[in-house]
Amino acid sequence: MDSDTGRDPILDIFIYETLLLSNQLEQLVLNSEKTNSFETADINEIFRIMHTIKGSAAMMLFNGIADIAHAMEDLFDYLRESESLDVNYSKLCDFVLEGIDFIKGEVAKIESNQGTEGNPGNLVEEIHGYLASLKSTNDILSSAVIPPGSDSPISFEDLLYTHESTVRPLDTIILPENSFSAVIFFEDGCEMENIRAFNVIYKLEELAQVSEYFPPDIDDNDSIDIIRRDGFKIHFNTEKNRDEMEKFFLNMAFVESLEMAELEEGSGELNIQEADQQMNQICDLNDNSVVKADKEVDINTTAAIKQKMISVQLNKLDKLLDLVGELVISETMVTRNPDLADIQGLDNFSKASRQHRKVINEIQDIVMSIRMVPLAGTFQKMNRIVRDMSRKLGKQVELEIRGEETEVDKNIIEHLSDPLMHLIRNAVDHGIEAETERAAKEKPVSGKIKLEARSEGGDVWITIKDDGGGLNKDKILSRALEHGLINNAENELSDQEIYSFILLPGFSTNTEVTEFSGRGVGMDVVARNIEDIGGSVYVDSAIDLGTTVSLKIPLTLAIIDGMGIKVGSSVYTVPITSIRESFKAKENEAFSDPDGNEMIMVRGECYPILRLHEHFKIQTTVHDIHDGIIMMVETDNRCTCLLADELLGEQQVVVKALPKYLKKIKGIGGCTLLGDGRSSLILDIAGLVNY
Repeated sequence: MDSDTGRDPILDIFIYETLLLSNQLEQLVLNSEKTNSFETADINEIFRIMHTIKGSAAMMLFNGIADIAHAMEDLFDYLRESESLDVNYSKLCDFVLEGIDFIKGEVAKIESNQGTEGNPGNLVEEIHGYLASLKSTNDILSSAVIPPGSDSPISFEDLLYTHESTVRPLDTIILPENSFSAVIFFEDGCEMENIRAFNVIYKLEELAQVSEYFPPDIDDNDSIDIIRRDGFKIHFNTEKNRDEMEKFFLNMAFVESLEMAELEEGSGELNIQEADQQMNQICDLNDNSVVKADKEVDINTTAAIKQKMISVQLNKLDKLLDLVGELVISETMVTRNPDLADIQGLDNFSKASRQHRKVINEIQDIVMSIRMVPLAGTFQKMNRIVRDMSRKLGKQVELEIRGEETEVDKNIIEHLSDPLMHLIRNAVDHGIEAETERAAKEKPVSGKIKLEARSEGGDVWITIKDDGGGLNKDKILSRALEHGLINNAENELSDQEIYSFILLPGFSTNTEVTEFSGRGVGMDVVARNIEDIGGSVYVDSAIDLGTTVSLKIPLTLAIIDGMGIKVGSSVYTVPITSIRESFKAKENEAFSDPDGNEMIMVRGECYPILRLHEHFKIQTTVHDIHDGIIMMVETDNRCTCLLADELLGEQQVVVKALPKYLKKIKGIGGCTLLGDGRSSLILDIAGLVNY
């Protein structure tokens, strides 16, 4: 059993791989639905994914997952074997997405140790019914086939007769430059091996001239046993090389393995028995000539492929990061040890400590890079939300994704899914107008939502922009007045301050409760989740042009650059990214406004002063503003000047979570351990500025 999760490691692998394949499958289907078609490569990939999920689930005895995967595997197997089918792609996508939802739901139960109780019986029956309807009009056994160069269709039996009448006699084969003999073995339990063999011959004729195959009477049911026991033998000549032909055969449905040999070149005729003997001799000389489907490995000629990627449990990376954090702290404890303060001539020690710091920084950078995850997975999930909501609401909505390769820390990714989901749902429901309304405004009938990410310094910006009707500023102001949220005069509020009211709990201008909105929840969840990871939310809008919501989030929460400040006997840490400048206050720069609030004039601009010793109720000897240090901090385009006793210097600090009872204190975002062993509270600048 796994020591961390308490689960069997094989079960963890099954959960990880199934979710990974399900997400990959969902994206394939959504992309195909946009073009209202399935490319051959996509059909093959979907078939492969379903085959893999079916096998894994059956091995783990999760029969519900195996049943639904098997049903969809059969459906796409038929699609990839058939051509020119009249397919309802919308209905097909619905089936696959419903199957994905079922699989994900079952995996979630397995992951939370709830067991699997879901029954996909109804969906399986619907898929089987849909497959039967396809076969009724397009079944390979009953459909007419038009051979190349002919305008009249011929039946399956006619094709067999044509093959038997056009091949050379059994006793002779002409050997051109590229002549091959192949033996094909189909997967156990695939059934109808003779039909599979016929399909191979039919497809092969597009690439090669078939000289002979055995058994010759593949329309006879007795041939099934021969093919199962001895394989299906084919002799053919072609302009293609061996690698191309091996790839062709292994891509055929239900082909499990292949024995293939190139016949020796000759000017005369070769007896078919001699050809078989020649093939057997070649195969005997090379025991590794059997090629397995999906592996295509020749041990004698192909070097072993080294594994370049591994999957690691996140809790192990968390432990590694914690250890690196402790290493950073211990290094600071050594290099800033008070016992070294009065010792002279420590040049060698200083040189060694600088090298030590360099190595620790490199280790830290590598560990942080390991934890960095692209936003692609989170962004792609939004495609499904847009697709489902636009259908239910009767709207045409297109989602455009940019910057999905941008990377952030894994822990931050986990906090982004819910906020993005709420914002995308709001954009579809509230932002994008109905088709008739958009037509009246001379807008394109299809609305557009742009989801974009970009890196900027130590932060990542994520914007969700729609081209809908925009926010109604007057309605927001009216609702804010009803809730008693406006203290200042209305004309003193900026547009962004007015729009930010929608982020407050319970604030909603929607008068109707629908499946998606109108309950006054959603945007406050966005604001709370983003603030929990040290981020900020900005809202901007314009009537009939749309709404833009911007999320500013840090790259990581683990290790930050901080500036130490002293207030009384306490030490606080301010994130470097929030500091605008630090300075000593000059005479006559500080004053009080008519409401008694302390202000300071800096280069013609007035900023409020927040005395940290008063805010945190700390005893200090520094009361005169000119004796302390002023630190201007900024967040959400708003600045405040903090008054502290003195600056202690910059250092990297490891962010530790706060106890629950300290989280209620306004202006505290975390804590850290200093080099001298003391603890330091990390200031939450957003909380202080908005205090």
